[in-house]
Amino acid sequence: MKLTTRGHYSVKALLDLRLQRSGQPVSVSTIAQRQALPVPYLEKLLIDLRRAGLVESVRGSQGGYRLARAPDQIFLGEILAAVGDRVPPLPRHRAQTDQVEDWVTLAVWQRLSQKLQEALYSISLEDLYYDARSWRAAQGDDTNFVV
Repeated sequence: MKLTTRGHYSVKALLDLRLQRSGQPVSVSTIAQRQALPVPYLEKLLIDLRRAGLVESVRGSQGGYRLARAPDQIFLGEILAAVGDRVPPLPRHRAQTDQVEDWVTLAVWQRLSQKLQEALYSISLEDLYYDARSWRAAQGDDTNFVV
């Protein structure tokens, strides 16, 4: 499975917001600079994420974006759906004959597709954050990192 650019950048932006322990808003330009993302593109993604209820925008000189919910309550499936990203469906198989093997293969693909969707909605932003921290620690990098 490979995320599209929109999905990948959205996850990076949300992980960046997760790094803000205080819950203070972070400006778009700060996120863009830390994550090496184009500001106009990031702004569009954040608007989509706000509409989906995943981030909140704060106006004013100290404004920016922050997570709208706890990171363990934001799921990968929601993030992808918010920016119009979809995991491509598994190969569609149709039973071409009345042979049992065709029907078994069809049932397997249907179940795998269902399990993949369930998995996307069980992986939280918090899970991704700790996975990234673990990977960085395994590489010998300190715990303060850019996603």
